[in-house]
Amino acid sequence: MYYISVRQAAEKWGVTMRQVQFYLRDSRVDGAIRPGHDWLIPADADKPERGQGKKQSPQQVILTSDFDEIIAEASLPLPFDTPDAILDIVKKERIRLIYVSDLSYLRGDFEQTKKCYRQTEGDDMARLRAASFAIAAAVSTGDYLFYQEVESFCLSMIKKDIGENITKAAELCLATAYVSAFAPSMVPDWLKNGDFTTLSSLQLKLDAIFKRAKYFQALKQYESMLAMAQTTFGLTGTVHGISVSDIYLRLACAIACCGLNRTDEARRYLTGALNTYLPHGFITPFAESAQAFNGLLEQILERDFPSYYETVTRQWIQTVPNWIRFHNRFTKDNITSMLSLRDYQLASLVARRVPYKEIARQFNISVGRLSNIMSEIYAELYVSNRDELARFIL
Repeated sequence: MYYISVRQAAEKWGVTMRQVQFYLRDSRVDGAIRPGHDWLIPADADKPERGQGKKQSPQQVILTSDFDEIIAEASLPLPFDTPDAILDIVKKERIRLIYVSDLSYLRGDFEQTKKCYRQTEGDDMARLRAASFAIAAAVSTGDYLFYQEVESFCLSMIKKDIGENITKAAELCLATAYVSAFAPSMVPDWLKNGDFTTLSSLQLKLDAIFKRAKYFQALKQYESMLAMAQTTFGLTGTVHGISVSDIYLRLACAIACCGLNRTDEARRYLTGALNTYLPHGFITPFAESAQAFNGLLEQILERDFPSYYETVTRQWIQTVPNWIRFHNRFTKDNITSMLSLRDYQLASLVARRVPYKEIARQFNISVGRLSNIMSEIYAELYVSNRDELARFIL
């Protein structure tokens, strides 16, 4: 099928781009998909009529209700003393499988998390709930083929357009990869803008808030990151058990404080999290964020939690090369989505060793401005010179 952009649809239908975006937001354009940052609209799609809304079929209503039920049942707080007791509390096998996946990820057993995801085959709603940690496990193991498997499923759920809650849940899962690979430009607009009004579940809203906090982290907007994480954590802190949201929101506060050089506050958040979660073997949240703490995590572990120092740092050291491998492959496959058209053109010329003076003349900018732009591109792609850039662009 041939697709057109929002701009092309606006010109074709004789309306503004904003009006087209309203049509898309309200699910009024049949066949429209959003695989990344931008919408793709079937070239033969008709302009929605005034007052025309899109109604769910009976099957879509059933799936939406089923998904809402799964989110509620798979979001129970874990018992403080023995988190694994949740496996005895839940009765449905599909829900138990999700908890096994979550607990395995938190303890660094990424292969078990991937196995749990594959066991959801044929149960799309349970698979969608498991997809976010499955993508995180793919990143942590550098397993790009597995990521593509999960990505393909999420894109299929978006394309099916079952309901806004399900579509946005799938987009949230994909955002796990975008914020992990430091590709903030690929995060959907509704998440960037903090428009969570259509998310019917508190748990989905908490997941969206954390992903938006990570989005701010990728942009180094630590004030916004801290304000969002502090407010949410203060309002939703679980008193009857452990929730995954609590873990990550507390760490988001610590990371933001580190970014703002508020070391004492960061230490308090981080120490509190370590005290609460390390005794249960939940090492992954700390290991995957270690670099963001600028050495503070190692200091606290060595001084206050020496028995866990080697376990956490070993997972961190093992994960770093996997993350780099995943990031490099992800960047190669998504570079045209990560960079604007102008930046991609500039990067292509630089990769081909066209002199800066000539490139600046073509784009009517100064050499100094070009140098600044390329520094930003290098930072976004995690490369440091033309040779490394050429491996992505060429």
